[in-house]
Amino acid sequence: MIRIRRSADRGHFNHGWLDTFHTFSFAEYRDRNQMGFRALRVINEDRVQPGRGFGTHAHADMEILTYVLSGSIAHKDSLGTGSTILPGEIQRMSAGRGIEHSEFNASDQDWLHLLQIWILPKTKGAPPSYEQKKIHYPAEGWALLASPSGSNGSVQVGQDVLLWGIRLPAGAQATAPLAPGRYGWVQVARGEITLEGEKLSAGDGAALESEAGPGLAALTDAEILFFDLG
Repeated sequence: MIRIRRSADRGHFNHGWLDTFHTFSFAEYRDRNQMGFRALRVINEDRVQPGRGFGTHAHADMEILTYVLSGSIAHKDSLGTGSTILPGEIQRMSAGRGIEHSEFNASDQDWLHLLQIWILPKTKGAPPSYEQKKIHYPAEGWALLASPSGSNGSVQVGQDVLLWGIRLPAGAQATAPLAPGRYGWVQVARGEITLEGEKLSAGDGAALESEAGPGLAALTDAEILFFDLG
């Protein structure tokens, strides 16, 4: 079964400095029918004005992934981390028993465009930690971005989740790496694709149940995230 979540149906708030879309309930957006999918709790698509961002604030017991589409993020946290996150990189912050951080657009000229993803952890109260890695997209096929083992250059998350990414040129096809008995979520970051014949555009998502190995085809150059969930 495929259940599509259209971009236009997401929660949307434009605060001037921040234009944000929420796939699932978040902050002021509340929909009891959109509280996440399996361990996937948040997918926010944010566009942040130059020089603006999120001041120091706290999180606990959440696996937080950041995926930059354009621009750059200046990150600081209570672990002493100070870093810049660029397109082609994946950031993982495990909040664990508690962490404080800030995230700002690192540019005073260019807008920042990113996806922030929250995953419910398997275990609460773990030590907080931070990780950031460059993504090595193969010429064909999927790149593993996040996994419980941290294998194949992925960041390590404390949950039974595999996050894959792929960049497809127009006309290319791929098969989502979903095994029988698992659940999947497709998120279109850029471009237009078909998923088992259903057209999806940037910002659209789709929940997959009992759909092992679904087929994707790129109608335009496209960038796609795929979550394999227990």
